[in-house]
Amino acid sequence: MILADENIDTYIVSVLRSNNIKVFHISEGNRGVSDEEVIRLSKDPPGIILTEDKDFGEWVYSHKERDISVILLRYSFMETESIVSILLDLIESRGNELLTSVSDKKYFSAQRSNHAFHAPINIGAT
Repeated sequence: MILADENIDTYIVSVLRSNNIKVFHISEGNRGVSDEEVIRLSKDPPGIILTEDKDFGEWVYSHKERDISVILLRYSFMETESIVSILLDLIESRGNELLTSVSDKKYFSAQRSNHAFHAPINIGAT
């Protein structure tokens, strides 16, 4: 399951759902909840946090929050279609990996830099 933070565009959520990916969008029922609450919601049942909020990286690294998976999106509006394509590829190819090792911290990033899209990579695990 994907737990889409409230900053995730509804278009991205609808594309994921149209590709048969189960998505709970925070803005559809829990608008305004804290990052701590989003993390709690992502643990039961286990889910992947999808966000544009870099603070979740701090939760993974600085606060040493365990048992969470985060996909951080960084893009401009004009890059939405490309970032959605990268996201779908990531979920299809590595979605199970994000959830299977619950003792590992996982943080993936999908971003655009220097006009080239970088493949999402695991940038941190314990």
